[in-house]
Amino acid sequence: MVPKWVLYSPGVETRLDNEQQIIDDIIASMGRIMAKTREKYGHNVRSSHAKSHGLAVGELTVMDNLPAELAQGLFAKGGVYPVIARLANVPGEVLPDAVNTQRGFSFKILGVEGEKISGHEGQTTQDFVLDTGTCFPMPDAKSFLLQLRTAIEHLPAVPTVVKEIGSTVARVANEALNKVGINSPTLDFIGDSRIHPLAEAYFSQVPLRYGDYIAKLAVVPVSARQKELAEEGVKVDSYKDADALRTATVDYLRNNDAEFEIRIQLCTDLEKMPVEKANADWDQKESPYRPVARIRLPRQEAYSEARQKWVEALSFSPAHSLEAFRPLGSVMRARLQAYPVLAGRRRQENGEPLAEPASIEAVPA
Repeated sequence: MVPKWVLYSPGVETRLDNEQQIIDDIIASMGRIMAKTREKYGHNVRSSHAKSHGLAVGELTVMDNLPAELAQGLFAKGGVYPVIARLANVPGEVLPDAVNTQRGFSFKILGVEGEKISGHEGQTTQDFVLDTGTCFPMPDAKSFLLQLRTAIEHLPAVPTVVKEIGSTVARVANEALNKVGINSPTLDFIGDSRIHPLAEAYFSQVPLRYGDYIAKLAVVPVSARQKELAEEGVKVDSYKDADALRTATVDYLRNNDAEFEIRIQLCTDLEKMPVEKANADWDQKESPYRPVARIRLPRQEAYSEARQKWVEALSFSPAHSLEAFRPLGSVMRARLQAYPVLAGRRRQENGEPLAEPASIEAVPA
C-alpha cells in the first residue's frame, strides 16, 4: 500500500500560550550565557556549537528522477551546488572532548534560488543545522527555557572536571540502554558516544516543511572508509589530547574524501509523528529515511589557521532557509528568532563581518 504523506499547511503548527514571551526569555537567557562565556574566553563564542572540529568545502549533488514526494524545494531536480560544512560540539562552551556531548554537522548550500523565509530575502544560501541523536531532548520551547534557566545558564561556572565526570556517567548509562534498544535523548545529549565524527549520522531532530509535505532530514556517512569506521566502532580515544574530535576530523580529511547521503523521513501521521513535540522519535519502520542528495567533501586541510578564524565569523542558522524548508514547531520558531539575534551580537562584538558568503572561493585554504 502506498503511504499517505501528510500535506503541509500553516495549520500543522500550534503556538504555545504566551509563546512570544517564551521566545524573548530564551533569547535573554542565551544572551546571559554568551556574556558569561565572553568573560571566560575574552571574546564571544557561539551560544551553541561553540567548539568547531573542522570546516570543509565540497559539492552537494541532487539525485536525478526522484519520486514526486521527494522532489521538493531545491531537491526538485538534479543539480550540483557548492557546500560549506562545519563539524562541532553542541554546547556553547569550548570544552575538552572528555565531555562527551552531542556533536553537530551544519552545512550551508550556496547558489540556492527561490522564495526565502522572512529575514533571509535576497540571499542565496540554505542552511541545515544537524546534531547526533534522532530527536531533541525537550518537547517544546517552554521546557527548553526551563532547562536553560535551571541548568544551562549555570554550566559556565561548573568546574570542567565535574562536567567530565557527569558526562562519563551519562555515556556509560546511555550505552547500556542502547544495548537493550532504548534511547534517551537527555543522556544522549550529555553522554554521547566517542565514535569518530565522520562516522556518525546527524539529524535535524525536529520537523521542517518539505515543500508540499513535512519531514525530518538526516546526513549519513556512506563512503567505504567512513562505513569501516562505523562498523569497526572506531572511537577517538586513541587521540589523547583535549581536542581529540578535532584531531580525528582533521586527520581523516587530510587523508580521505568524505561522502554523505542526505536522507528525508516524510511524515505519514501527525499523531504518531507530531510537529509540536520535538522529543518525539518518528518511527523509521513507519517512514524510513530515503536518499535525495549526496555531499562530497574532498581531501583538504579542514582546520588551517586561516579557516579557524574564518569559521568563527560564519553563521549557520535555521533562519537561512527557503520557505519550502521552513523549520516547524515551537523549538524551531524560537530558533528562527534567536539565531539571527545571537549571531549578529556575537559577530558585531567580535568585530567580524555579517555578510553571507556568495562564493565557495571565499573560504580560505
